[in-house]
Amino acid sequence: MDTPIKIGKYEIKGALGKGAMGTVYKAFDPHISRWVAIKAIVKNSLAPVDLQHLMSRFRHEARAVGRLIHPRIVQIYDYGEDEQLAYIVMELVNGKTLHEHLSRGVTYTLSEVVEIIRPLLDGLGYVHEEGVIHRDLKPSNIMINSDGRIKLCDFGIAHTESSELTQLGDVLGSPHYMSPEQFIGMSIDERSDIYSVGVIAYELLTGKKPFTGNSAAVMQQVIYERSAPPSSINPALNPQVDEVILKAMEKDSEKRYQTAREFSNAFISAMASVIGPREIKPAAVSPAPTLSPALQPPPGLFNAARLINSQAAPTPLPTRNRAAPDRTTLSPAAKDDSDATLDLSKQRAPGTDHGSQVTSDSQLAVDPNAEKVSILAVDDDERILNALKSLFRTRYHVYTTTDGHQALDYLRRHKIHVIISDQRMPIMLGVEVLRQARELSPSTVRILLTGYSDLASIVGSINDGEVYRFISKPWNNQELLQTVSEAVTIATELGDASSTAATLPDKIDAGVLVIDEDEEIHRVTKGVMDGVCPVYYAADLDAAISVMQQHEIAVVLADVGAGNDDMAAMIKLLKQENPQILTIVLTAASDSDLVIELINQAQIFRFLNKPVKVKFMKNHLSSALTQYMKYREAPQLLQQHRVQESEEVRDSTVGKKILEGLMTLPKRWFKS
Repeated sequence: MDTPIKIGKYEIKGALGKGAMGTVYKAFDPHISRWVAIKAIVKNSLAPVDLQHLMSRFRHEARAVGRLIHPRIVQIYDYGEDEQLAYIVMELVNGKTLHEHLSRGVTYTLSEVVEIIRPLLDGLGYVHEEGVIHRDLKPSNIMINSDGRIKLCDFGIAHTESSELTQLGDVLGSPHYMSPEQFIGMSIDERSDIYSVGVIAYELLTGKKPFTGNSAAVMQQVIYERSAPPSSINPALNPQVDEVILKAMEKDSEKRYQTAREFSNAFISAMASVIGPREIKPAAVSPAPTLSPALQPPPGLFNAARLINSQAAPTPLPTRNRAAPDRTTLSPAAKDDSDATLDLSKQRAPGTDHGSQVTSDSQLAVDPNAEKVSILAVDDDERILNALKSLFRTRYHVYTTTDGHQALDYLRRHKIHVIISDQRMPIMLGVEVLRQARELSPSTVRILLTGYSDLASIVGSINDGEVYRFISKPWNNQELLQTVSEAVTIATELGDASSTAATLPDKIDAGVLVIDEDEEIHRVTKGVMDGVCPVYYAADLDAAISVMQQHEIAVVLADVGAGNDDMAAMIKLLKQENPQILTIVLTAASDSDLVIELINQAQIFRFLNKPVKVKFMKNHLSSALTQYMKYREAPQLLQQHRVQESEEVRDSTVGKKILEGLMTLPKRWFKS
């Protein structure tokens, strides 16, 4: 079948790949300006004997995953079916599978293995608590986003408590990662998934699969033989790691870890004994709450769920001492309170109190005649939310919630111009809220509002959330009003332009300029770019301006060390005068105030701590060059980079000197 132009309302932009259950396309949803992936099956391409079985699996995947919302799970948005096609619309993950990386010879450090296995088990634990067993965990079903985040996908043969898709005796899965009970055809539960993760961890730690050969040979080994201890292959490991991995891979499921959380805790502890606890990063807080019935979205996949036979959500799996999941529920009083913060209550501007209607897939009253500008505020303190309502309700429609998951669910289905999020929240950190908001709705302008100058969170807000501004609590009302007004103007003026697609060609004329006294960063950058673009070097500001006068620069990679005020001033002024140039800041210092300044006054694109990890540098440079190409295609996007002008910087002696040099730079396409 030729690549279709449209599937349903979705505009097809190309094929991403083919699998056992159809073709996956990259597509665009023009209604809400969102990029998506679509897995489609062409019915007449299948033999009648295969069609019924594959369609059952396809519908089952939609039903099993459609209700799962978690940062480690590829989200399903929609399901559609007609006489020719059946398709699932899902989150578009910009990255590659773990299998693709391994096939290309990529190896991972022990610390990196922890950062793959821990989030994988985090997502798996949530899936199990929701009554779903994946049953086909393997590297090709684990996506690694372009900035390193893990996503679990392809639940095509997943099992739910209410499913009758497979019966005792069915053998489904991928041989190298299947548990003994899967080969034998016995009844399975979440411990089969734990076995599969044990195999994946073994492979990542040793560079080898525990059992090899053809399918029959692997089956014999899985059922009857014990694998070699990982430390016998990788001497860097120790007996504690051996014990953890081999326990996860026990033949008898009763002897394995009984929950994903139990396995995760044991694995992290064992790895810390090898690489040291300091190398183990703090885990992200990402529990997924269960909403009260008043707020629970309809089961299935919104309106499209009617295409799949309706049924109640499956009951959770037997707990076997599993820790209870975090719950967020409304009190009875809040359910009846139209101004309840957790109820995402909509605050209308005066004069817009028309008759309201309830959308088919929302519990919110949405006025079709109301003004279009909407703000979403997320904070675990209702007093903050009430203050924001009071401040903005006469100008905009304000929606509020204490729950990041509810905020993201609302953002999936409705147009929001500006999202304002607190950072330290128990259900989901603000950086994670803004990161997912950027992926769900690129045109929504993001603001981080917090009372803590936590450097890691601030850096995350840049690298993951690409925030427009960082606002400190307590705020100045006039300054906040002005900032939000600017954000609203950007969101409304740009509209769908923020979703403009851009790809990085094999070669680009615009270059990267490294400004650092240490030439080592320049050498590393040149190696990382590997001919994709020119890489220039400048040891100081004068040399940097001289390079920019002679060459088109897309990205500046600059060291802003302690006391390097001149470099900070140059970065601020560069964004004011040449907003198309993206800046990646390097520093060994831990100065939260400086980073906040550079967010608000220089719109820095990314932040890297020294010593620099080459993998992160490569990802950030590629993202910056891609963004530069996006500006070329849609120069109006540069309006997003309006910054707070500092007269103190512009009027200083060094500022005037820098401005004099910047004024001589050639003005190219970037003037929108």
